[in-house]
Amino acid sequence: MTSIPGQWPVSDPVDTAAAEHDEQGAAHLALVAVQARFHVTLGSIRADLEEQPSPMAILNAARRWNYAITAMADEVASSLKKAG
Repeated sequence: MTSIPGQWPVSDPVDTAAAEHDEQGAAHLALVAVQARFHVTLGSIRADLEEQPSPMAILNAARRWNYAITAMADEVASSLKKAG
């Protein structure tokens, strides 16, 4: 039985295990995983910004996020230089 677009529950879900054995399918799944991680992370940052009580607090929180991300990037880049 074939699913109609938008139908729930899906009667014939995609077999991700089979896609992992296909080189192109594995590359696609890896890309989807990277995109998902990015959007989940960005969503968490946005949620934190939306919880701030004022425009100034939002900007201060954004600066903290920016500083933390930059510091983390410096740390990871430094450890990569040491390793390789």
